[in-house]
Amino acid sequence: MEAHDNPRLTRPKTILVATNLSDLPRLMPFALHMASESGARLQLVHALSISAEFTADATGMPYYNRHEVLSEAENMLEPWCVRARKLGLECVAIVRDGQPAVREIIEVINHSHPDRLILGTRSLGRLGRLLLGSVAEQVLRSANLPVFTIGPEAHLEEHGNRQPAILFATTLGEDHQANAALACQFATAQGARLVMLHVLPALHERQTNGYDALFETITYELHQLAHKISAGSRTNVEIKVAHGNPADQILAEASAIQAHLIVMGAADHSVFDSITHDRTVCRVLAQASCPVLSLHGSTAQRLQNQTEAVAAH
Repeated sequence: MEAHDNPRLTRPKTILVATNLSDLPRLMPFALHMASESGARLQLVHALSISAEFTADATGMPYYNRHEVLSEAENMLEPWCVRARKLGLECVAIVRDGQPAVREIIEVINHSHPDRLILGTRSLGRLGRLLLGSVAEQVLRSANLPVFTIGPEAHLEEHGNRQPAILFATTLGEDHQANAALACQFATAQGARLVMLHVLPALHERQTNGYDALFETITYELHQLAHKISAGSRTNVEIKVAHGNPADQILAEASAIQAHLIVMGAADHSVFDSITHDRTVCRVLAQASCPVLSLHGSTAQRLQNQTEAVAAH
């Protein structure tokens, strides 16, 4: 598989930032950095929740004040638009209401066809569940495009002269080849090293029978995959096989290589439909110190088909 570039994936023309306003200081440094790399147009969208459209008067009685809420949201978004324009970037703010917030965001996606979506996550709750909020969770489930989630621990770092690194965590399940190829495209476009990680269950003495053979099989599959996706490119693909808790190992490896991006492929109806129940995904999204790129299986395959079509012409 000779390496080819999908411009819409690696050099987006439009980046959509879905914000609840409180996460703007966390999301926008990443959004501005990504947009500056490709000269992308930024769209900042905030969808009003029903509860936000009501306020209380002096007697404590709620009343509808749509104009006040819209104005406040626009005033919070505008300074970031100004900052983007000073960097030479086109940036518009969109505040929507009138129907459920998820529908408003999906409508913006369907109308403007952005190349990527940036979305904020919160943190782990007392029960270890990711507190995405109903809007963010439904957008993750519904958006058929690359989604970059920015957790509360994420921060933008300057790499200086150090080569950037991308971590691709894979179960070698459905659509793993398409996901790996897209991760390699990102690495090639950014001059980054790509580390492919597969995590096996924790190794105990009573489980040693067959583990050596399993380790060799997984390692062989990863090397074959690395050779396939990196053919024709200058990307350095490294292979890692670890034992233990998947979330622990993914976060530890991301920290060890100082990853600036984690790529996690997800088959449709698995990660996003059960995101509050998948502790691996929850912990990585909530605790990663860098953005996490999540791809539906159908999204990954569609992007890979686009890449192959571009290469064919």
